Order: sequence, then structure tokens, then C-alpha cells
Amino acid sequence: MKEWKGYLGEKEYVIRELTIDSIENILRIQEVVLKTIANNNFLSPLTKEEYEHSIARHLMVGVFVEDQLIAFRALALPEIDEYHLGYDIGLGTEQLDKVVYQEITNVHPNYRGFGLQKKLGTIVMELLDASPYTHVCSTVAPFNIASLKDKLSQGMVIGALKKKYGEMLRYVFYKKLHEDRKASTKVLEINMDDTEKQQQLLVEGWIGTGIIQKKDVWYVTYEEKGFYL
Repeated sequence: MKEWKGYLGEKEYVIRELTIDSIENILRIQEVVLKTIANNNFLSPLTKEEYEHSIARHLMVGVFVEDQLIAFRALALPEIDEYHLGYDIGLGTEQLDKVVYQEITNVHPNYRGFGLQKKLGTIVMELLDASPYTHVCSTVAPFNIASLKDKLSQGMVIGALKKKYGEMLRYVFYKKLHEDRKASTKVLEINMDDTEKQQQLLVEGWIGTGIIQKKDVWYVTYEEKGFYL
């Protein structure tokens, strides 16, 4: 099994694929993380069965310090139904079996500030680059700045902004694997609060490619999509 190693201060960590033996520790970390989040709308926790499903398909990696799990990232193969994120970004039904989701990342509060979320993101994208999947998708709540930066740092873009999981507004992120995106010369900056304007641009064929802060106001940068899908 491939491993990645590094240091958190003076402590060495190891990142490796998770097995079913870690399931109780996964749930424990998720519970701890949920208690530290001020806005519960930012995180949609997974069930034990959903984690088991990802583990069985070799789609979870975890960070261990002294053999203790302290962080993890999960991918998932979603059910193909009417709620599939592939539809939200314009894919056809015949393409959906090649779509994988970036499902969730949890880092124990005692180990925040070391860039583990970004490190895990780099590793899962490395794994996906060698996979048969064509697209990776994910959802992020507006103003969840840490998660928005995380997805954008992996080269993902915003393809939709709509209500998911009931009535929760979410950006739908995606990346076309095995292909680099060409930047557009036409860029707009839209206030993150202006949902209607962003939705209009997305429908017209723009994609969200970045976020910036100006005088305590967050903006999303949008570019023309061109042929990127």
C-alpha cells in the first residue's frame, strides 16, 4: 500500500488508504469536528454505511500520528439518480458512471493549522489522475471560505449554484480529469452575496474560478467556460 509521510511540527505523520478497521475512529473524528463548527450548514456528515461504502471502493485516505487517525478525506461513487451533481454541471446520463465525488474532509481540532486539508486534497487528486474517472464533483456552502479555497486550489471550478440536500444553497464544483483548463481573458467579480447574478452567469455558460476579499466583502471571480466540461 502506498504511503505519504511528513511532519506536523516534530511529530511524523503517515497518510495511507483507510480500511474498515478505522471506521469507529472515523465516526469519532466526525463527531468532534461537528461540535466545533459554528455553522452546521457548512458540513453534511456521512453515515457509517456511507463511509463503509467508500472504504470498500478504496476511496478514503487518512492521516496517522503514532498510529492514531487524526484526519481523513473521503471520495465516493454516487448513486445515479435525479440529484446527481453531474446533471448540475451539464453532463449526460451516459457520462455519470465516470463521475466521482469529493465527499468530506475532517481534521481533528488538535491538528488544525498544518495544512492537512490541502495535503489530503493534493493526494486524492493524484490518485484520481491515475484513475478511470473523467470528472470529480463536490459541493460547498457559500462563505465556507476554507472549503472554497480548498476546492479552488485543486483546480476545481464552480459549475452551478443551487439548493441541494433539501433547502441548503451550495456551489457545485467540478474538475475535468486528465485535461488542463485554459484560462479566459474575460473575468467578472461578483459579490458572493449576489446569488441571483451568479446563477444567471452560470446559466449563461460562465464558471467560477476564484474568490477574493475586498474591504471585508468576498467576491467570486467568473470566467467564460468556453469548451471546458
